[in-house]
This record gives sequence, C-alpha cells and structure tokens, in this order.
Amino acid sequence: MSAPLISLRSVDAGYRNSTVLHDVTLSVSRDSFTGIVGPSGAGKTTLLRLLLGSMKPQRGVIDRAARLPVSYVPQLETVDWNFPATVSECVLMSRAARRVPWASRAERGEVAAVLDRLGIGDLGERHIRELSGGQQQRMFLARALIRKPQLLLLDEPTSGVDISTRHAVLHLLADLHADGMGIVLTTHDLNGIAAHLPHLVCVNKHIVAEGTPEEVITPDVLEETFGAQMEVLQHLGMLVVVDPGGPRRMVS
Repeated sequence: MSAPLISLRSVDAGYRNSTVLHDVTLSVSRDSFTGIVGPSGAGKTTLLRLLLGSMKPQRGVIDRAARLPVSYVPQLETVDWNFPATVSECVLMSRAARRVPWASRAERGEVAAVLDRLGIGDLGERHIRELSGGQQQRMFLARALIRKPQLLLLDEPTSGVDISTRHAVLHLLADLHADGMGIVLTTHDLNGIAAHLPHLVCVNKHIVAEGTPEEVITPDVLEETFGAQMEVLQHLGMLVVVDPGGPRRMVS
C-alpha cells in the first residue's frame, strides 16, 4: 500500500445541526480502487465531499497530502445539459485557472487527446445536450482527467446508463487505476459494479464494513447496511445478490 493521499480519523460530518456520518476512519491512496455502497441517505455523497475537501468535518481529523490534485465527477442528473457549450468547451472550462481566459493550442491538444482516449474524439464540436448517457459520462471523465488528478472521485458514475455503458465505464476506470490513479466511487449497484471492485466500503451513517467483495458482500453486512435481508449466491465464480422477498432478481 502506498502512502495515504487522504486519511479520515474519527470523523463526524453533517449539515447544520444534523450529523450524517459518525466516527468514520478511512484512508485513501493511489492504490485505492474503492466503491462506497449504501442506501439513499446513508452518507455516501457526504463522504465524497469530505474526501474532495468541499466539506469540513464536525469532529475528527482529516489529513491530506500537500498540493493533492483531486478531480470530482458528479451525478449526471445534477447537470444542466442545456448549458450552451460544446464538448470541447465544457472540458476546457475544467482546466486549471490561468491568467488568460482563452485556451492555448497546447491545452486544446490535451483536450483532444483525452477525448480520443475516452472514445469520444469525434464529438468535440457537438453540443452537450446532444450526447447519450454514456457519452455524457465520458465527457465528465474528460473534464476530470484534464486536471491530471492523483485521486478521482465519482458519484454514482453508472446511474441511468445501460448495461454496456456500465461495463465500458468500469473498464475505463480500471485502466485509469492501472496507470496509477486512486479512484473512489459511490454506487448502489451491488451486482453490476460493487462485485467487480477490489475494495468496498459499506456505509450507513457509519462504516459498517470494508474489505474485498468476498469479505463484505455477505447477508449479515448487507442487512446492517441496507436494513433488509438479502441472499448472496455464487454464479460462474461471481457473487450475486438477490432479494428473497420478491421475484428472483438481481439487486441494483
């Protein structure tokens, strides 16, 4: 394990007089490829904001590596897709602050290279409202990567996209991690995403469990995390979570 980029120690966090997360201790490094799972309102996005530095803890300590470059990819549903910008313009807006407002030739070349790497190099001049869900997600990944982060944070990166796009995004993130980038993402998709990640953190107001999928995707941990009984099966060597209270279907 490489040196931590960010460490949380006994952290409480919340909004106004409400505490959303209690007594959270967690370290993130460039070796991290971590999924944060839990129900709605469990504190997943709050934990991302603490890691991003956009939110201060109510109690506890957060240690952060000096001058740490961190990028954040929000949920697609939170974005105004009618904003008048092309894909290239939207990515350029994310570049580090400069004294001059216009982009240099080198910066435009960097944007083109990032778009090419993400498979949307031919969409640079397309308006962002004309993109499919998968293309929108890749554009926001490009916005994040243009800042050359050591740590990439993503809030529900596969929400609202189809299965093929979900797999494509997961493969892209795996490639970025293989290049040495730490990655932390939130997800409610136990079968499609969480079971494929090397490290999971189960959250419901506090950290219920963390470890490999085999260690934390268990009936006891899932019941404490989601407040419902779930069955965990093995199918073709993969963990599959099913809802015993209804039809035999995968939980996502």
